[in-house]
Amino acid sequence: MHFSRGFCSLAAVAVLTAASFAMPVDSATAAGTVAIGGKITEFPGPTGGVLRSIVSGPDGNIWFVEDSRDKIGRITPSGKVTEYAIPMPPRSSSAQPFGIAAGPDGNLWFTEGARGRIGRIEPSGTIAEFFLPDGNSQPTGITAGPDGALWFTENLANKIARITLAGATTEFTIPSARAYPFSIAAGRDGNLWFTEYGVGKIGRITPSGTFAEFALPTRAGHPFGIAAGPDGNLWFTENSADKIGRITPTGSVTEFSLPTRNAGPLGIAAGADGNLWFTEGSLSNPAHKIGRITPAGAITEYPLPTAAAQPFAITGAPDGKIWFTENRKDANRIGLLQ
Repeated sequence: MHFSRGFCSLAAVAVLTAASFAMPVDSATAAGTVAIGGKITEFPGPTGGVLRSIVSGPDGNIWFVEDSRDKIGRITPSGKVTEYAIPMPPRSSSAQPFGIAAGPDGNLWFTEGARGRIGRIEPSGTIAEFFLPDGNSQPTGITAGPDGALWFTENLANKIARITLAGATTEFTIPSARAYPFSIAAGRDGNLWFTEYGVGKIGRITPSGTFAEFALPTRAGHPFGIAAGPDGNLWFTENSADKIGRITPTGSVTEFSLPTRNAGPLGIAAGADGNLWFTEGSLSNPAHKIGRITPAGAITEYPLPTAAAQPFAITGAPDGKIWFTENRKDANRIGLLQ
């Protein structure tokens, strides 16, 4: 799948496909030391927007992007939401932000899919933007790399790219054509791992730019979200196959089927409890849930209070709480599971 120039609608993403849009849990919180009981709270979000990626920020708050409203949002642990508008220069197109990640500089970095830019927002709300070589590349997922730079996927350009804190960009072309990369995560092996939605593969790139690609057993599974697990492996969602996948640093893949049919798993993130958490937001099945999978493959699902909530992206906070975005246009919400 890929985005059109105007960026795809929420319906198109949810049916076919999220960012893992996940940030690794702070290493100060040892995996497995936090218990999550399954209590879900939904906070009212911005009205009229489409909520995409979400991440735990360095300031103790949770940050998210608003695709159709061209804003970056922040929600406090108590549920107070503040929004920051992305600059709109004269005759400029909509930004349509998608991915967001915490950078090593204490700021948040995000992708602007429709403009072909990378944005940076300070915890105070000050925004800066950096142009990419190709304005039509549609940057999507983003993560902090082991080299002090930010790494991101370019969905239409079929590339993986890195941007320094000063804004210098380097691009690397993916070997497989029409891979349509979406999510990207830093592995514990010192490399970057990403999903190739279009060709059913998981990709790996070293900080120096060397690629390896691993075909999945379910070729039409459409891998979407990806996150580094506490077990040293990478975990990912297979949106069309209703599976969670695990790939070792050497490329060995194991797939785990979800109990719910037509679940449509999207985002995935590591929790401080030592497990992986993911969203189930298929439009063909309104019984949307948050799922948990242990490193051994045991799956538990938690139904959401709101029917057809369309959960999209998810992140783990250092205090053990799990936060996620809900994409219902008539009632956008930020969810909390603890």
